[in-house]
Amino acid sequence: MAENIYENISIKLKAISDQKRLKIIDMLSCGELCACEILEKFDISQPTLSFDMKKLEEAKLVKSRREGKNVYYSLNQKALGHLLDQLTSIFSDSPDCICHSKERMDY
Repeated sequence: MAENIYENISIKLKAISDQKRLKIIDMLSCGELCACEILEKFDISQPTLSFDMKKLEEAKLVKSRREGKNVYYSLNQKALGHLLDQLTSIFSDSPDCICHSKERMDY
């Protein structure tokens, strides 16, 4: 398995390791939401929400679109599906599993 797969998974897991961001992902699983709708559920400022959404977008887990003054967020279903597939792959024994590699792992 290529090293960049581990880096890719790590970036996404870091983005959702924050419980507030994980809750936002859960909220977006029901469909697209305006930033104002997300803000209503949390006791945070708009800049804090923008920071969290930027982290989720950088990890490619969330997409945004602007409509007038409002920003709408939705899940990137393709990226989330790919992450789930990658996690399933590393949590399973397979012929290309790292445990079968004779190469030394560098950290």
